Amino acid sequence: MTMLSKNFTLEELTASNTAKARGIKNVPNTQQVANLCALCHHVLQPLRDAMQHEVKIGSGFRCEKLNAAVGGVAGSQHTKGEAADLCIDGDKVKGRRWFTWIQSHCEFDQLIWEHNAKGSYWVHVSFRADGRNRRQVINEMLKK
Repeated sequence: MTMLSKNFTLEELTASNTAKARGIKNVPNTQQVANLCALCHHVLQPLRDAMQHEVKIGSGFRCEKLNAAVGGVAGSQHTKGEAADLCIDGDKVKGRRWFTWIQSHCEFDQLIWEHNAKGSYWVHVSFRADGRNRRQVINEMLKK
Protein backbone atom coordinates (compact mmCIF):
# COMPACT_ATOMS: atom_id res chain seq x y z
CA MET A 1 0.00 0.00 0.00
CA THR A 2 1.38 3.42 -1.00
CA MET A 3 0.50 6.19 1.46
CA LEU A 4 -0.07 9.66 -0.01
CA SER A 5 -0.88 11.16 3.39
CA LYS A 6 -1.70 9.89 6.88
CA ASN A 7 -5.08 8.47 5.83
CA PHE A 8 -5.11 8.34 2.02
CA THR A 9 -3.53 5.76 -0.26
CA LEU A 10 -2.62 5.75 -3.91
CA GLU A 11 -4.75 2.65 -4.31
CA GLU A 12 -7.95 4.37 -3.14
CA LEU A 13 -7.28 7.41 -5.32
CA THR A 14 -6.83 5.23 -8.42
CA ALA A 15 -9.52 2.60 -7.73
CA SER A 16 -12.24 2.32 -10.36
CA ASN A 17 -14.92 -0.30 -10.93
CA THR A 18 -15.18 0.86 -14.56
CA ALA A 19 -11.43 0.36 -15.09
CA LYS A 20 -11.62 -3.08 -13.52
CA ALA A 21 -14.64 -4.12 -15.60
CA ARG A 22 -13.12 -2.86 -18.86
CA GLY A 23 -9.54 -3.97 -18.23
CA ILE A 24 -8.19 -0.42 -18.20
CA LYS A 25 -4.86 0.09 -16.44
CA ASN A 26 -5.40 3.24 -14.39
CA VAL A 27 -1.79 3.92 -13.36
CA PRO A 28 -0.56 7.48 -12.77
CA ASN A 29 2.92 8.65 -13.73
CA THR A 30 5.34 10.32 -11.30
CA GLN A 31 3.95 13.84 -11.84
CA GLN A 32 0.35 12.65 -11.43
CA VAL A 33 1.29 10.90 -8.15
CA ALA A 34 2.95 14.12 -6.95
CA ASN A 35 -0.26 16.00 -7.80
CA LEU A 36 -2.33 13.43 -5.87
CA CYS A 37 -0.02 13.90 -2.86
CA ALA A 38 -0.53 17.67 -3.03
CA LEU A 39 -4.32 17.22 -3.23
CA CYS A 40 -4.20 14.95 -0.19
CA HIS A 41 -1.95 17.23 1.86
CA HIS A 42 -3.73 20.49 1.05
CA VAL A 43 -7.38 19.40 0.94
CA LEU A 44 -8.28 15.78 1.66
CA GLN A 45 -6.20 15.17 4.79
CA PRO A 46 -7.13 18.52 6.40
CA LEU A 47 -10.82 17.72 5.72
CA ARG A 48 -10.41 14.23 7.21
CA ASP A 49 -8.66 15.62 10.29
CA ALA A 50 -11.30 18.32 10.81
CA MET A 51 -14.27 15.98 10.35
CA GLN A 52 -12.63 13.21 12.40
CA HIS A 53 -14.08 10.44 10.28
CA GLU A 54 -13.47 8.69 6.98
CA VAL A 55 -13.66 10.63 3.73
CA LYS A 56 -14.47 8.24 0.89
CA ILE A 57 -13.21 8.87 -2.62
CA GLY A 58 -15.71 8.13 -5.39
CA SER A 59 -13.30 9.03 -8.17
CA GLY A 60 -9.73 10.26 -8.02
CA PHE A 61 -7.11 9.83 -10.72
CA ARG A 62 -8.36 8.71 -14.14
CA CYS A 63 -6.10 7.89 -17.05
CA GLU A 64 -7.29 9.32 -20.39
CA LYS A 65 -8.90 6.02 -21.44
CA LEU A 66 -10.80 5.70 -18.15
CA ASN A 67 -11.83 9.35 -18.23
CA ALA A 68 -13.36 8.82 -21.69
CA ALA A 69 -15.06 5.60 -20.54
CA VAL A 70 -16.85 7.39 -17.68
CA GLY A 71 -17.81 10.39 -19.82
CA GLY A 72 -15.35 12.81 -18.22
CA VAL A 73 -14.59 16.09 -19.95
CA ALA A 74 -11.45 16.31 -22.07
CA GLY A 75 -8.60 17.80 -20.05
CA SER A 76 -10.28 16.89 -16.75
CA GLN A 77 -8.18 17.59 -13.68
CA HIS A 78 -8.83 13.95 -12.74
CA THR A 79 -6.44 12.98 -15.57
CA LYS A 80 -3.71 15.13 -14.01
CA GLY A 81 -4.15 13.74 -10.50
CA GLU A 82 -5.46 17.11 -9.35
CA ALA A 83 -9.08 16.21 -8.54
CA ALA A 84 -11.25 13.92 -6.46
CA ASP A 85 -14.96 13.34 -6.11
CA LEU A 86 -15.94 12.80 -2.48
CA CYS A 87 -18.68 10.27 -1.66
CA ILE A 88 -21.31 11.52 0.74
CA ASP A 89 -23.43 8.33 0.71
CA GLY A 90 -26.71 10.17 0.17
CA ASP A 91 -26.12 12.44 3.18
CA LYS A 92 -26.56 15.90 1.67
CA VAL A 93 -26.14 17.58 5.06
CA LYS A 94 -22.72 15.96 5.48
CA GLY A 95 -21.83 16.85 1.89
CA ARG A 96 -22.74 20.49 2.37
CA ARG A 97 -20.76 20.58 5.64
CA TRP A 98 -17.70 19.22 3.80
CA PHE A 99 -18.24 21.66 0.91
CA THR A 100 -18.48 24.64 3.26
CA TRP A 101 -15.49 23.53 5.32
CA ILE A 102 -13.26 23.14 2.24
CA GLN A 103 -14.41 26.53 0.93
CA SER A 104 -13.58 28.22 4.24
CA HIS A 105 -10.37 26.42 5.20
CA CYS A 106 -8.53 25.12 2.14
CA GLU A 107 -6.73 26.35 -0.90
CA PHE A 108 -8.39 24.77 -3.97
CA ASP A 109 -8.78 25.25 -7.69
CA GLN A 110 -12.39 24.12 -8.10
CA LEU A 111 -15.06 23.18 -5.60
CA ILE A 112 -18.29 21.87 -7.10
CA TRP A 113 -21.49 20.50 -5.54
CA GLU A 114 -22.48 17.92 -8.18
CA HIS A 115 -25.44 15.62 -8.67
CA ASN A 116 -27.04 13.50 -11.33
CA ALA A 117 -30.64 12.88 -12.42
CA LYS A 118 -30.74 9.71 -10.29
CA GLY A 119 -30.39 11.79 -7.11
CA SER A 120 -26.76 11.00 -6.29
CA TYR A 121 -24.71 13.88 -4.87
CA TRP A 122 -20.98 14.32 -4.40
CA VAL A 123 -18.36 17.03 -3.82
CA HIS A 124 -15.77 17.58 -6.54
CA VAL A 125 -12.59 19.31 -5.40
CA SER A 126 -9.34 20.03 -7.20
CA PHE A 127 -5.98 21.46 -6.22
CA ARG A 128 -3.12 22.63 -8.42
CA ALA A 129 0.33 22.01 -6.97
CA ASP A 130 1.74 24.84 -9.12
CA GLY A 131 -0.10 27.31 -6.87
CA ARG A 132 -2.35 28.64 -9.64
CA ASN A 133 -5.58 27.83 -7.77
CA ARG A 134 -8.61 29.84 -8.90
CA ARG A 135 -10.85 29.17 -5.87
CA GLN A 136 -13.74 28.64 -8.30
CA VAL A 137 -16.94 27.63 -6.50
CA ILE A 138 -19.93 26.15 -8.33
CA ASN A 139 -22.82 25.67 -5.93
CA GLU A 140 -24.71 23.23 -8.12
CA MET A 141 -23.96 21.28 -11.27
CA LEU A 142 -26.12 18.58 -12.83
CA LYS A 143 -24.05 15.82 -14.46
CA LYS A 144 -25.59 13.72 -17.22
